[in-house]
Amino acid sequence: MSVPIVCADLFRAVMTRASWRCQCTGQCGQPHAKTDRRCPREHDSYVGTAGGWVRLTAAPADPAVPERQAATVPAARLRAWCPACLRAARKSAAVNAARPDSVQGGLFDL
Repeated sequence: MSVPIVCADLFRAVMTRASWRCQCTGQCGQPHAKTDRRCPREHDSYVGTAGGWVRLTAAPADPAVPERQAATVPAARLRAWCPACLRAARKSAAVNAARPDSVQGGLFDL
């Protein structure tokens, strides 16, 4: 298995815990219904000519964590993510963060 040059021990620990498979369970917007509700992408696997090689990333379990803070997240709060799931989960988290808080109850709606 390929590993990054930097933080290889941390990367291996996260990937071993994840069995070298993406740990997305729907945060990306896909239900992953055909694969026991978990993304089927595995590290160093090939996803055809359009997808190419899959290189998993160790990233925070909460995709809303900004990238600058992600560097300080402890290993226990990291998950294995395929690039497609991580990108979609971050986008979904950003959209949800931009929505108005329901507690205000439309106070400033026009």
